[in-house]
Amino acid sequence: MRFFSRKKKYKQRLTAILLMLCMLLMVGCGTESVEEASEAPQEKTGISVGMSFDSFIIERWRRDCDVFVSKINEYDSNADITVYSANGDIETQKQQIRYLIEKKVDVLVIVCIDSESLTEVCNEAKSAGIPIIAYDRLIKNSNVDLYISFDNEKVGTLMGEALVEDGLPKKKVLMLSGPNEDNNVSMVETGFRDVMDRNNIEIVDCIHAPGWKAEAAAEYINTHITEIGNVDAIMCGNDNIATTIIRTLSEARLAGKIKIVGQDADLEACQRIVEGTQVMTVYKPVEKLAQAAADYAIQLAERKEITDVTDTINDGTYDVPYIYLEPIAVTKDNIDETVIDSGFHLKDDVYLNVPEEK
Repeated sequence: MRFFSRKKKYKQRLTAILLMLCMLLMVGCGTESVEEASEAPQEKTGISVGMSFDSFIIERWRRDCDVFVSKINEYDSNADITVYSANGDIETQKQQIRYLIEKKVDVLVIVCIDSESLTEVCNEAKSAGIPIIAYDRLIKNSNVDLYISFDNEKVGTLMGEALVEDGLPKKKVLMLSGPNEDNNVSMVETGFRDVMDRNNIEIVDCIHAPGWKAEAAAEYINTHITEIGNVDAIMCGNDNIATTIIRTLSEARLAGKIKIVGQDADLEACQRIVEGTQVMTVYKPVEKLAQAAADYAIQLAERKEITDVTDTINDGTYDVPYIYLEPIAVTKDNIDETVIDSGFHLKDDVYLNVPEEK
């Protein structure tokens, strides 16, 4: 009798489980229906912004995104903001931008992967009456409505000057830059090379890591480890590359013997600066950049004319409105007054690996 009682309870539990599964399936179907319904035309209640990022591999892009979205929402709580990451694939970025065009966003903000490859899709957006902001990276031959970035040539200048001031006895440096497809890379290199030329420093080689992949730079180091021992310093295209390079140099017992500079003020780079294994990084106040971009995106979304931008930059075909912010060199001497006092990083995080003075 006890056996049948247990069997009955088992059947009741099984029935209950099956009912729950059915309910879950129904909820799933309901969600799908809601998604389909959302595709139907709806009355707009706020501005519509589409943002396309290269990827979120680089630490700073998430911060840019968060500040930008927060600023838009602060202005318009009903704003419809769509953010995409193309994960470094240019064809994916084109598809995402075309979807945003079909969605009829009021403004497009693009962090391009390849400065040369978005002309056609940008023309499609312009034909649809959608204004475009090229964020941080210039989009070539596309006549965007605004290009907003930092003074990238000065970024290279600050890198070069930091190395010269720290001393280069052998007068030999190596450049491990980002991809040629990123227009900022050539601008940074121009500033860096100018400082090297003025100080008679030899650039022994310059390589470009495709897609900002630090592994390519590390592979170069491993392949040329004997030659690397003869250089004073390495200019890294960003702090992510610098992180990988310093780890690679550590394996060859060269870390600390070769001076390293980078840009973006990533937390690990700031930690290395106070520890003494990286000479400097370039701090670019991304909050100011993202906030300014959001302000202009709102103006363009509302079809207001931008009248306060007087500088221009040639995109290869057109002179486009250009806003550039000043980058800041960060060294051990001023790290507290720059990245810490600004709130970019917490002091406890930056000095995490540095023993407290007693």
